[in-house]
Parts: sequence; structure tokens; C-alpha cells
Amino acid sequence: MSLPQPASRVVVIGDALIDEIRDHAGVRELVGGAALNVAVGLRRLGVSSTLIAMVGDDEAGDHIREYLRDHDVKLISSAAPAGSSRAIVQRTSNGEPEYVFNEAAQQRSIRYSDEAKRAIAGAGVVAVSCFPFDVPAEVDALADAVTGARLAIDPNPRAGMLADREEFVRGFERVAAGADLVKVGADDATLLYGSELDALRSRLRSLGAGAVLATAGADGAIIETDAGTVEAPISVLPGAVVDTVGAGDATLAAVAAGLVDASPQNLEEWGSLLGRAMDVAAATCRGEGGLLRTPESLEDAERGVFGS
Repeated sequence: MSLPQPASRVVVIGDALIDEIRDHAGVRELVGGAALNVAVGLRRLGVSSTLIAMVGDDEAGDHIREYLRDHDVKLISSAAPAGSSRAIVQRTSNGEPEYVFNEAAQQRSIRYSDEAKRAIAGAGVVAVSCFPFDVPAEVDALADAVTGARLAIDPNPRAGMLADREEFVRGFERVAAGADLVKVGADDATLLYGSELDALRSRLRSLGAGAVLATAGADGAIIETDAGTVEAPISVLPGAVVDTVGAGDATLAAVAAGLVDASPQNLEEWGSLLGRAMDVAAATCRGEGGLLRTPESLEDAERGVFGS
């Protein structure tokens, strides 16, 4: 059964792929990608969403399309000459994922059809995640397509897809400077800038980002806005942490969902939004893969009820 359609819609631009997970339990495949996770997460939070991404006309692409249909997310796909993107995911000794990407993922490209431009023009928020900011032509096309939109940006760089770090930073900052929200993590600060997260947060604010959401793993998260700065620790929920791979995407989805109709106006409202995002991120970590979960969905699962 489809979820009820709200009036506002979020368009998400970025990646969609197959995660081939290899660990002690064997090899298995999950539909993933940061942008796809955000789009599905928004839908599970009750926000209508459209994903603009490169998806191939192949078996992997069929799985991606089916998954999006199952979650009631509209797909506007770009052609994929090299097929659908794939990431081989292996766990390091500390449980963090390491990624090896196929050629399609490394050469990902997005085109903006008339349908895509109409979707963007009608969106309450446009979220961008795991985008090829190191390709100037891709950044030019993105900047043109999202002119006038309310933007939520997550650079989400992956070392295996990063061809030119300096160019990536230039492209990312070009778009982030006019964004309503920019999300960055401690890993982003290290990989892109070789700096601390606090320094990156300050830089993005100085460039003109309306709000900066800085996530620091076990140390929680901070949102810095014109109203001030608010912090939140990671949320403590029942059950063991199974997989942290979707935490950042869940956090972005939860915060973006709170921006669709209007941005918070004071620290209390920003704090409430961030606290909810931390709850959602913690719940997402209670299951494998990037599928967003909420504390309510965990309770329902314990009672044998599926949903979020």
C-alpha cells in the first residue's frame, strides 16, 4: 500500500547503486547509495520524494528500480553507458566499511531532463548527496538545474570515487555557499580539507551556508545557524548497533524532512529537529544496510508489525 502523498516534495540528486557486502557472514547484495538512502528515508518519514540518479538498464538497475517502487520513491534516471554502479563493501577491524567502486560509479554522470527540471522546480527542498563535485561540467549542470531551489547538501566524498580532491572542494563550495543546509562529517573534513570538523563548519558558514550540520560519530552532532549553535549526543536506544553505514544518510533525511515547509526559527526548534534526527540515526544503526528506521519502527518490529 502506498503512503499518503503530502503536498510538499523533496527531490534528491546523487547516487544509486548495489552494495556487495563481503564479511564473515559471506557475500550478499543490498540496494544502496547515499542519495537513494536519503530519498527512501524521506519517504519512510512521510515526505514525498523523487530521486534523480544514474541507473543502468541491467539486472542491477532492475533491482534498484524495484526497490524504489517498493518504497514509493519516484525515479528519474540518467543513462548509464557503463551499467549500474556497484560498491564492494568490506568491514575494517573497527567495523567501519571500506568501499571499492566499479567503473560506472567512478564515471557517474547526471543529466537533467525536462521532467527532472520540473520536479526540481516543484520541490520544497532539493537534497544533493554523493555527487561528482570534482567534475566541473557536472557542477555547472547541477548549479543551473537547482537555481532558486532550497538546497540541502552532503558532499559525502568516497575515496574510491574521488578523482581530484581540490576540484571536488571547489565544486562543493560553489554549490554549498548558497545552500540552506550543508551536512558534513569528521571524515569529510579529513579527506577533503585535512582539517578538524569545527574548522570546516566555520568555513562553510563563512561562505554563506544558511545552516551547517556537523556529525561526529560517537560524539554526536552540532547544527550551527544564524540563531546560534545547538548540540545533541548520539541517542541511546535498546538493542545492539548492527551497522553504522546508514547513520549519516538517515540524519540528513530527518533534518531535510524538517525543512520542507519552513526552516526552524530559533534554537529550541533546531534542537528538537536535531534530537529527532539523532533518534532516527540511532534506530537506523540497529539494522543492516542504509534503510532508515525510526524508534517507532523498532517498537513495531518487536510486536511483529512492519513500518516506520
